[in-house]
Amino acid sequence: MQKISVLLFLAWVSFLFYAGIALFTSGFLLTRWELTNHSSCQEPPGPGALPWGGRGEPGACWMASRFSRLVLVVIDALRFDFAQPQRSPVSGEPPVSLPFLGKMGFLQRLLESQPHHARLYQAKADPPTTTMQRLKALTTGSLPTFVDAGSNFASSAIVEDNLIKQLSSTGKRVVFMGDETWNDLFPGVFSQALFFPSFDVRDLETVDDGIMKHLYPTMDSDKWDVLITHFLGVDHCGHKHDPYHPEMARKLTQMDKMIQGLVKRLKNDTLLVVTGDHGMTVSGNHGGDSELETSAALFLYSPRALFPSAPAEEPEIIPQISLVPTLALLLGLPIPFGNIGEVIAEVFSEIEDSQPRSSALAQASALHLNAQQVSRFLHTYSATAQDLQVHELHRLQKLFSKASADYQRLLQSPQGAEAALQTVIPELQQFLRGVRAMCIESWARFSLLRMAGGPPTSQADLDYVVPQIYRHIQEEFRGRLERTKSQGLLTVAACQLGSVYSAAVVTALTLLAFPLLLLHAERISLVFLLLFLQSFLLLHLLAAGIPITTPGPFIVPWHAVFAWALMATQTFYTTGHQSVFSAIQWHAAFVGVSESRNFTWLSAFLVGANTFASHILFAVGCPLLLLWPFLCENQGSRKRQQPPGNEAEARVRPEEEQEPRMEMRLRDAPHHFSAALLQLGLKYLFVLGIQILACVLAASILRRHLLVWKVFAPKFIFEAMGFIVSSVGLCLGIALVMRVDGAVSSWFRQLVLTQQKAGEQSSLVYTGAGSSARKAQPHLLPPCSQDRLASGTSLFYNSRS
Repeated sequence: MQKISVLLFLAWVSFLFYAGIALFTSGFLLTRWELTNHSSCQEPPGPGALPWGGRGEPGACWMASRFSRLVLVVIDALRFDFAQPQRSPVSGEPPVSLPFLGKMGFLQRLLESQPHHARLYQAKADPPTTTMQRLKALTTGSLPTFVDAGSNFASSAIVEDNLIKQLSSTGKRVVFMGDETWNDLFPGVFSQALFFPSFDVRDLETVDDGIMKHLYPTMDSDKWDVLITHFLGVDHCGHKHDPYHPEMARKLTQMDKMIQGLVKRLKNDTLLVVTGDHGMTVSGNHGGDSELETSAALFLYSPRALFPSAPAEEPEIIPQISLVPTLALLLGLPIPFGNIGEVIAEVFSEIEDSQPRSSALAQASALHLNAQQVSRFLHTYSATAQDLQVHELHRLQKLFSKASADYQRLLQSPQGAEAALQTVIPELQQFLRGVRAMCIESWARFSLLRMAGGPPTSQADLDYVVPQIYRHIQEEFRGRLERTKSQGLLTVAACQLGSVYSAAVVTALTLLAFPLLLLHAERISLVFLLLFLQSFLLLHLLAAGIPITTPGPFIVPWHAVFAWALMATQTFYTTGHQSVFSAIQWHAAFVGVSESRNFTWLSAFLVGANTFASHILFAVGCPLLLLWPFLCENQGSRKRQQPPGNEAEARVRPEEEQEPRMEMRLRDAPHHFSAALLQLGLKYLFVLGIQILACVLAASILRRHLLVWKVFAPKFIFEAMGFIVSSVGLCLGIALVMRVDGAVSSWFRQLVLTQQKAGEQSSLVYTGAGSSARKAQPHLLPPCSQDRLASGTSLFYNSRS
């Protein structure tokens, strides 16, 4: 019963950690299922006639194209207020002077002088506000998260439908200059490309100067249909300094002059889009969901009139992903399949037609196409995944059905069109905004409550609940011991069992190590051997500093547990692993498995065993920290403790007094043995929990950091999985020791029963003197036990398990 209690208690503590990890993960690791469906001109998004006679012909896909060329300028971390002029908060007072305000004067002059050609929006980015996730959003129209589950696991290439692929599939010549992240997202798609490294945030000039060197010559060459540039200087300036540094003013002025040069070279069939992928905090960082991080500038300009009216005094706030369906329809492309953005309706007004009804109908047509595409995506996604709210999903589908029916009636009966348009447009917008809100709730919102309620819950349980349960178990042990003493201690002699526990553990480790070694590359074989030798050397060093107290308690010091856990971490990295998905050794999935057959779960198990081999081995071998000091007991190095009254016999048989008993000392006090295993297990789990807690704190505090999804989130995932694997291995290792202990106890019981059946001696009672023991019939015991039993100095408890 004691053994089962220890294992159940360790399993319960592990479960508390699992619950904390799961709770934190649900609030931190934003996830979404990734679809590979693609839109096409030949397949309209829904029933009904396409607007303006679009039938799939070139230039007239779902909607006739309004521009044949596009210049897309991405200025990394271009926060919205970076594009604003200096203004006075109170009328009559001087404007607020900040280094980043008023430095993009050319944009302001365009907005004031050509209000029908230019427009500035405040684009709200969805978290996580990191460059890769934002670029995915700007090209797919969806809400990329840290875990975009799908067929491209451990790869950054976008397999979802996106604008770049749609442009390439229609024969557009797409030219790119700037951040090399685009090469990872869209490998082999661009007709021409100049990629520059983006990791060195201290470098403000290399990328921007490289783009400027080739930008204007490329514009003048006419060897492009879509020109994309991605400048990094503003973002790097924020990371290196902050938005308030004079360098920020210089970089923004440089960007303003660059835009001025582009506008001079634009032709009437070209649309210019300038946007930031995200904003930045007051310290220049990003990655989270604060107002400054999610606020980005979006500027549209066309040499010909694009907007029906002058802009409002305050720029409109729109979702950043609204750019995707807007660009798709303006360029005559199908909207990407997974888009959930809402078109910017005002750019679809009929500028040449002065009739308000024509402009409103054009806007309604664009919104209806957009809504059809989003409804199709929802239907497909909800059939694949179940992470969307079912009730809200049904409500939105009913809303779309009503809006679509009203739109079709509007096309069939022109009477009362004005009133009908006033109803249809808000209904379509309500549907699109409701879909986005539902998806944000599921995919793109940090749950700080869950993040805060995860690991601290487990820590609180360890601080308060665990000691109380431990004391309860300890009291139960003491009670059983007292009852045993009152009945007399049933003891028997041990025979050559000094290494029985450690031998079982080492054998199990050897049997585990060989298959795990096969999952690694050949060059790792020598590394495994050296690490095994290093581990046993560490055990010897630790054993030298751990005193053996008989009959207990048996305690493994903290420094030994910490050293063992750090050795497991060292082995993880030494065997070629890293806490990043790109370093996973996928070849292990095919060891002993035919590549022609689909063994998904077996392959996943093999990759997991390869990745967490060090965690498995060191967790299973953790009981050696308790056993090794006894195993290292050399003959003559320690005097066995004598019961009172045995001094005379000690002088008679001195050679036996020097013989080491090693691990059999643990059976002198079985309650201390079980308590020591429990204490060792709790200490090891606590050390692993500290590692998890460090990752949780780093991920929480630095959730707005540039590298949160590239470094901190993968590290948390690997540590969490390592903890789960280690806790299971720890329980198995302790269960193995307890199983061996049960077998040893069973052997002792059989020995006593043999004597009782022979009728020579009914029981062996420890009296503190050797006379009673010597009365036992020696011919009924094994030779080695005869001597020990006669000496009366090596009698052990026959503990019940």
